[in-house]
Amino acid sequence: MSDSSKPLDVLAVGAHPDDVEIACGGLLAKLVRQGYRVGIVDLTDGEPTPLSPGPEVRIAEAHAAADILGVHERVILELPNRRLFDSFEARVELAKQIRRFRPKVVLGFGDKTPLASPDHWQAMQITDAAIFYSRLTKWDEYFDHLPVHRVSHQFYFHLGFDISVVAGHYGYLTVDISDTLNTKMQAIKCYKTQFPPGKQKVFDRVEHGAKAFGGAAGYEAAEIVIPVKPLSTPDLMKSLYPELS
Repeated sequence: MSDSSKPLDVLAVGAHPDDVEIACGGLLAKLVRQGYRVGIVDLTDGEPTPLSPGPEVRIAEAHAAADILGVHERVILELPNRRLFDSFEARVELAKQIRRFRPKVVLGFGDKTPLASPDHWQAMQITDAAIFYSRLTKWDEYFDHLPVHRVSHQFYFHLGFDISVVAGHYGYLTVDISDTLNTKMQAIKCYKTQFPPGKQKVFDRVEHGAKAFGGAAGYEAAEIVIPVKPLSTPDLMKSLYPELS
């Protein structure tokens, strides 16, 4: 049962239902298993799309995927698919969700996706701005008088499937999803309207990408997240090798 009175530890933001599952579904499932409260906000319902009979079907797929991942909250905003733009109104709508759920960490898009939806790039800008808006004082009338909230950490994710997606960033974290890769794939497969039999190769690309990321770090499978600021530590050994402490 949803209990939105409890803050989330992690909130992932996508442009459309299925973005988050593809980019970081394994990480979200792993965080849930580790006892963290996790949520997803989709900025649009992703409709219309060619094979979906209507928004209610895509929304049902999204909630089925959320159940498989085990996330505690999923909110689908009513911003327009295909016409998603970084606007004041879009920033405010997402900032309200951040103020409502009060996450410590926010995950969102980290770059353009050439040959794919331009909504992804707009979602990145909306998310960056909403994180800033969520902590601004003396603006309560725009945010339904929800209390201000400062997000502690922000990470980017990508929909790419090779290491080149992290070029130009400070660095990245490789997160072991060996035990949740199956869960990630099951969640993606909930989107039957997006991945009919003729698009089954998408599943292979996602799975092979996760195994490539994992193999580079000595894991069976992994996902990559990128901190918006350089990570630092006062104790290298304790942070990287706590078992040696």
